[in-house]
Amino acid sequence: MDKIIPTLMILLITVACQNQSKKQQEQEDRVAVAKSEKESMIKSKLASKNLLPDNLNILFIAYKNSDKLELYVKSPTDDYYALLQTYAICKRSGILGPKKAEGDKQVPEGFYHIDRFNSQSLYYLSLGLNYPNELDKSLGYTGSDIFIHGKCETVGCLPMTDDLIKEIYLYALWAQESGQQQIPVYIFPFEMTDENIGNFKSEVDAKTYAFWKNLQEGYALFRKNSKALHYSVQSGRYVFD
Repeated sequence: MDKIIPTLMILLITVACQNQSKKQQEQEDRVAVAKSEKESMIKSKLASKNLLPDNLNILFIAYKNSDKLELYVKSPTDDYYALLQTYAICKRSGILGPKKAEGDKQVPEGFYHIDRFNSQSLYYLSLGLNYPNELDKSLGYTGSDIFIHGKCETVGCLPMTDDLIKEIYLYALWAQESGQQQIPVYIFPFEMTDENIGNFKSEVDAKTYAFWKNLQEGYALFRKNSKALHYSVQSGRYVFD
């Protein structure tokens, strides 16, 4: 019996290690598949902006009403971003307006960044956002697990299909490996022009309208100078440097 117990323990440890090794291999394979399918095309696109995968910063802007995700790029030593690619967001849940509560199926609106990578996502590959951010928390908003991810289903995320998330994930991975600590993701209900805000004003309450006017400040700043936004949160609103 004494010999059986250690043998059984060794067997269990071996099986656990094999399962972990298999999981790690699956994680590596998804990124490897993305690289095999997308790397050449991505390098070509970056070359059109005189950029390389190992010298890259990126920034995303999403527009809910038009279901699009814009990818901006620059080198780490440059100040100004340039638009590289516009992707179609595959599906949308909720309505215009910020996410306020867990389970409301709303896509957030505001200024976020990527805070985690998941190469073994249920949605193929995914990039997690830091929702709720400082402003959301100050307003008492709740919720979690908002991602840019694969497939074409959502309850508050930005689904891009498995095919498109491969290249989006690689851009983000290479930016991270280039030293970019926080990859900005700005989510707007629509392009924040005075005309658009006026057109949608009747569909929301005064609080959401005031929130949109605050978002418009950040939108206008980025459109003016093409730089990542610097801001703080004061008295329940974004304050831009």
